[in-house]
Amino acid sequence: MEFLPLIAIFAIMYFLMIRPQQKKMRQQRSLVDSLKTGDEVVLNSGIFGVISEVDGDVVWLEVAGDLELKVLRSSVEGRFNDDTNDDTEDEPEADLEDDSPIES
Repeated sequence: MEFLPLIAIFAIMYFLMIRPQQKKMRQQRSLVDSLKTGDEVVLNSGIFGVISEVDGDVVWLEVAGDLELKVLRSSVEGRFNDDTNDDTEDEPEADLEDDSPIES
């Protein structure tokens, strides 16, 4: 019975710290493994670019015009999607005057 608090503390640490970190590592590994030419990515350093070539553990990243960087595949933090458009600006605003309790 004296080991019960120690076991409980370990279980809490596992579910709050170790398990989420392992999940994040698996997601990062699957992202790095799925990189291909043409993907828009962001590096750990904050540099954005388009992958022009994948060669083993090395990725050639086109940053601007003719500028390419040779980086490690593991330095890719995530994909950057330009496909997300803000359609909220194009939508007509709701007519709030009809719902107003104050009459003019």
